[in-house]
Amino acid sequence: MGIDSGKALSLNPSLRSATLDSLQSIISFLQRKGIHQKDFPRIFGMCPKILTSNIRTELVPIFNFLEQDLKVPEQNFRKVINKCPRILVSSVSDQLKPCLFYLQRLGFKDLKALAYQDSILMVSNVENTLMPKLRFLEGIGFSRNEAVGMVLRCPALFTFSVENNFKPKFDYFATEMKGKLEELKEFPQYFAFSLEKRIKPRHMEVVQSGVKVPLSVMLKATDVEFKELLGL
Repeated sequence: MGIDSGKALSLNPSLRSATLDSLQSIISFLQRKGIHQKDFPRIFGMCPKILTSNIRTELVPIFNFLEQDLKVPEQNFRKVINKCPRILVSSVSDQLKPCLFYLQRLGFKDLKALAYQDSILMVSNVENTLMPKLRFLEGIGFSRNEAVGMVLRCPALFTFSVENNFKPKFDYFATEMKGKLEELKEFPQYFAFSLEKRIKPRHMEVVQSGVKVPLSVMLKATDVEFKELLGL
């Protein structure tokens, strides 16, 4: 199937006792759901647990969830699974439904966006992954509504590490850039840029030039556009 058997076995030791018939049943089931043979190396390489899943009690409920709760038509199952293979190893009752409920309660109304663009959010743990991001934003001075508004504008915020992303980038923003919270509220995508490769070098050049540049423009501009802005 084009996957690293050693890695697959280390991630899913149950594969050692799996029969060829059971493996073929899984593959056939996924093919009936629209998954192509060429998709399997990546899908199984990322999530070898799929190969020992119970079709009736684990996989069928997942596809029912995609169709009934996320409103994904059968012909688009492949698109969703390829975007986020981890959906196939997520519990509907313990993971997918609670996560969807939480996100909708926050204000995520676009099911298509959740299914096709931000599906990684569906396999995130609400209490350990999603909530801490909002708590951090509230902790640095944003109101609850402002924090929620930021993640609605930039869902990727939910995927960033508090310790490795939010904290160092906010520290630099507050201490070195002397930035105001309003700027982050307007441009939450700030946290998506590399601190060392983008934020620091761009900020230093802006300071040296003496030109006042909005945060979003400073980071989003191409190298050519950036130099033109600074008159270089």
